[in-house]
Amino acid sequence: MIDLLKKITSCFFLALICAVTQAQVAKKPVRTVDSSSMTDRATKLAETGHCEEALPLLKRSFPLASDKDLKLRIGIDTVRCAMTLNQADLAVDFLRALNREFPRSPEVLYMSVHIYSDLSTRASQELANVAPASTQARQLNAEALEVQGKWDEAEKEYRKILQDNPRTPGVHFRLGRNVLSRPETATTAEDAKKEFEAELEIDPRNAGAEYVLGELAREAGRMPEAVEHFTRATKLDAGFGDAFLGLGMALVAEKKYADAIPPLETVVKLQPGNPAGHYNLAIAYGWQGRKEDAQREAALQKATAEKIEQEKQKAADAIEKPSSGQESQKPELPK
Repeated sequence: MIDLLKKITSCFFLALICAVTQAQVAKKPVRTVDSSSMTDRATKLAETGHCEEALPLLKRSFPLASDKDLKLRIGIDTVRCAMTLNQADLAVDFLRALNREFPRSPEVLYMSVHIYSDLSTRASQELANVAPASTQARQLNAEALEVQGKWDEAEKEYRKILQDNPRTPGVHFRLGRNVLSRPETATTAEDAKKEFEAELEIDPRNAGAEYVLGELAREAGRMPEAVEHFTRATKLDAGFGDAFLGLGMALVAEKKYADAIPPLETVVKLQPGNPAGHYNLAIAYGWQGRKEDAQREAALQKATAEKIEQEKQKAADAIEKPSSGQESQKPELPK
């Protein structure tokens, strides 16, 4: 019964995608009559549920279509039919092609969300059917429970994994994340710290665990400890922008401005749109007497912060709901 319900749900989403995208495409008039009889037949077959017959014709028609609206319609029909016939690779290939041809199309983006979601659901169902007692299936189930806010149930599932294999990589990290996701208690930080430290005993190359330990230490005011963790995280992952930012902020807090400059310069390269990187780099430059550099970074901090606020306002306006939030306290720039 559950499998039948999942199939019905999957079919419903495919039908919904088809109906919505086709309706949106149909609103746009086709400018030229470049659709051959093959294309006409392909789209009619696809849109009346004859996907097995339609798919070969759709694949041949797509590269031949010169009219954009017609090409979009053919592509959407191809993706839908491929999914209906369980040809996931073909569906993804055509979805990528559509995203290349129509990178900002609401129809394509809408379809992308649902197709990738459906593929994820199908893969999780297959995993549950093929290896229901596997570590991966249990881990996926625990992650799903976390998303639902069922922290205790998720923890039990993770603990079961560790009972079978105490050295499974990644599980203590997820347990630590689980702790931090719950409502905060007096022992939250310490409980999370134990899990991330346990993760590093199993996987010393886990940059994420080092980073979170650094953040926990920084928030507790233990700056030397934070610097050690952040430094290790940056060495493990040279593209970990947040780790470089944490390191720079900890060094600024310790007034080690010269040491803070290199990691903060890395941050603004990796995350040029992050105001915090520019802000802290402006502080470090200022205290090192590099006034022009400090002024430049302060201007960039202001510009990036304003851009983020503008994006927030756009999103709020789109849903007709005012945005709210409080700015965090920041250290003062040197005069």
